[in-house]
Amino acid sequence: MGAGRTRAGRRDETPNIGPDRRGPRFALSFSDPKPVPEVAQLWRTAAQSATIGMFIILFVVALSLARPILLPVASAFVVTMMLGPLSARAERHHVPSLITAIVLWLFVILVCYGVIVLLAAPVVDWIGKAPDISRNIQEKLRVLDRPLSVLQDLRDALLPADKRGGLGVDIAAFVQPALLIVTPAIGQTLIFFGTLFFMLLGRSQLRRVLIAFFDERDARLRMIKIMNDIEHNLTGYLSVVALINVGVGFCGGFAAWVTGLPDPVAWAVLAFILNFIPYVGALIMEAALLMVGLVTFATLAHALAAPLIFLVLATLEGHFVTPSIMGRRLTLNPLTVFLSLVVWTWLWGPVGAFLAVPLVIVALVVIGHLFPENEPELPT
Repeated sequence: MGAGRTRAGRRDETPNIGPDRRGPRFALSFSDPKPVPEVAQLWRTAAQSATIGMFIILFVVALSLARPILLPVASAFVVTMMLGPLSARAERHHVPSLITAIVLWLFVILVCYGVIVLLAAPVVDWIGKAPDISRNIQEKLRVLDRPLSVLQDLRDALLPADKRGGLGVDIAAFVQPALLIVTPAIGQTLIFFGTLFFMLLGRSQLRRVLIAFFDERDARLRMIKIMNDIEHNLTGYLSVVALINVGVGFCGGFAAWVTGLPDPVAWAVLAFILNFIPYVGALIMEAALLMVGLVTFATLAHALAAPLIFLVLATLEGHFVTPSIMGRRLTLNPLTVFLSLVVWTWLWGPVGAFLAVPLVIVALVVIGHLFPENEPELPT
């Protein structure tokens, strides 16, 4: 018994030099871990971040749901800010605000009407030629007859006989989405022009209301500076861009005229309008020139002539002309512009793409005033 106890005790005292099979085979290594000094501050920061995140999500949802109202109102606000210097100059010359609002409002209507007239005639002409265009496209797409027949055979083999349909085009599938777009657009157009007129009419009163909203003198001065800088930057940027886009429009019309595309004036107007959309506008113009060229001309080389000419001219404009005219003062961060374009196009569609750069300018001006980089210290 004693020998057994001795052997047992000796067995218990023997150190375990082998691997511990009960523990983890590969343990994680930590270099000087230290506890968080203030856990309450950490949770407070996390709660604030969660609150801000929920606000951003709800704000984006509100922008999407209120699109039918916010889109025309935001467009009217941008146009009003662009025309703000003209209203201020007329006010300095003691012109009644009603006359100024009516003149500027009619000017916007005439510009919109002129664009619609220049683009409507070619569109109506192309709609009238739709049967001929359809036959032309079918003739040029006969190279796809064999792949389409293979797809049809595959569909017949996979689908039951009662679920097989034709490969024809359903007109209702195109008409119904078009009606869903056009019908709300009429109401939004009325909201836009009504809001624009009353904003132009009450511009001075609106400024006074926004200034009187604050009690402190410094806050009022800051609000005045924000509104003045928004008007100045929007007017300066968009007026310069409009002049540059006039040149781009001439390039588009020249490319259409040289290659023999129909309606060079309409192509010039379309290039002028689309170039207000950064990056995407030029791509849409290239695609439109290519598609119409494929329908109009007999050879692929002739169809590629107009897109290539416009590509060369647009590249020269984007890399040499615009940077030399705009300068550093009116240059925006390309990443900021691109992200704004993506977000506002996702929220508000094509009109949001046109408003992307103006809204970026407004946001940057407000942020620059509220969070200046080098804010001077006030004397105590």
